[in-house]
Amino acid sequence: MTINLAETAKEKGIKYFLISYTDLFGTQRAKLVPASAIGPMQESGAGFAGFASWLDMTPADPDIFGKPDPASLIQLPWKPEVGWLAADIWMNDEPVAASPRNALKEQIAKAAGQGLQMKTGVECEFFLILPDGSAISDPADTQSKPCYDQQALMRRYDVITEICDAMLELGWQPYQNDHEDANGQFEMNWEYDDALVTADRQAFFKFMVKSIAEKHGLRATFMPKPFPTLTGNGCHMHVSLWKGKDNAFVDAGSPSGLSATGLSFIGGLLHSADGIAAISNPTVNSYKRINAPDTLSGATWSPSSVTWTGNNRTHMIRVPEGDRFEFRLADGAANPYLLPAAVLAAGLDGMAHSRDPGPQLHINMYTHGHTVADAKKLPLNLLDALRSLEASETMMSAMAGVLPAYLKLKYAEWNDYSRHLTQWERDATLDC
Repeated sequence: MTINLAETAKEKGIKYFLISYTDLFGTQRAKLVPASAIGPMQESGAGFAGFASWLDMTPADPDIFGKPDPASLIQLPWKPEVGWLAADIWMNDEPVAASPRNALKEQIAKAAGQGLQMKTGVECEFFLILPDGSAISDPADTQSKPCYDQQALMRRYDVITEICDAMLELGWQPYQNDHEDANGQFEMNWEYDDALVTADRQAFFKFMVKSIAEKHGLRATFMPKPFPTLTGNGCHMHVSLWKGKDNAFVDAGSPSGLSATGLSFIGGLLHSADGIAAISNPTVNSYKRINAPDTLSGATWSPSSVTWTGNNRTHMIRVPEGDRFEFRLADGAANPYLLPAAVLAAGLDGMAHSRDPGPQLHINMYTHGHTVADAKKLPLNLLDALRSLEASETMMSAMAGVLPAYLKLKYAEWNDYSRHLTQWERDATLDC
């Protein structure tokens, strides 16, 4: 049954709608539409100039239209007269393939064609920092091992519980909140769901966390590595694949607890991991997290090589239980839609080609990774990752609608970065 947004606005007391889409760089773009105008907007979408955001378009292109998905409607818990809507981008009466939400829906449709549904849960880490971004916001948060620090957690009780209360109100089933491994860092977990539902919630979560932090005079950042000596912001994704009511990954008789389907899905991720890194770790800063020296806490908690394991957090893929795996590569800058799209595309490829992930490794990769001679390394920087993605026939074929545009814009971003002269260069080479 189609949801009538105009009627819903009257029932729920919504005065305005935020029609929001996420561009290729993960930035959320929106128009604030009065409820009196939502009827035509629901039909035809809100108009935007595509070139004005990170989409591969020019000023000569016609308008794009953000068509809201009524099923995604979320009333802002901190401003309930506003309803947020995830939108799909259309142009010339056709969906724009080179847009993140449409790209994810394309992969979901491919899986559905095989009777499969991917479900995901994400662990979004973030820092609460000063408004100018110069330091964490809590000067008393100084432990060398601050993870789960009760005092530091409770000093941010008002912020964390307002966010958690919002998730409870929205029916997301949040189940735990904690102070993470870095000073000033937090993580909040909610129940897993269909990949598109989780992607919409992840996009909204980032908006909500930043908005509520601002209410409290703070700033929230999901930047992968905002402070060089502290653990970075990960976005670990838990993945399972379902056929109706049955989890297709489960095989209690398997040594890993995973079925042949689950193993080949992981095999697909391992096969394409270096290219996927350009999506899961999409910024220059991302590679200061996954290839970093030990932090003040003693570990980065991020992978540096393409390996998988059981319940061991030093590898790229962890299998805590046989019903799912945890993909530990992604960071806080990952696009909420492109990340699951890439994971699903690689997994479906793994299944189609029965890709063998090889044996699980149970060693500590931080201390004994050098003993695994054939372990593929992750890219050392964004340029290497982009080149790996471009060279990946698997990923370029599976995501042909979106990746050429993504690569074009990301190469331009790298070129812009590479032209900047850093203070380190001056300090190291002025007297060469």
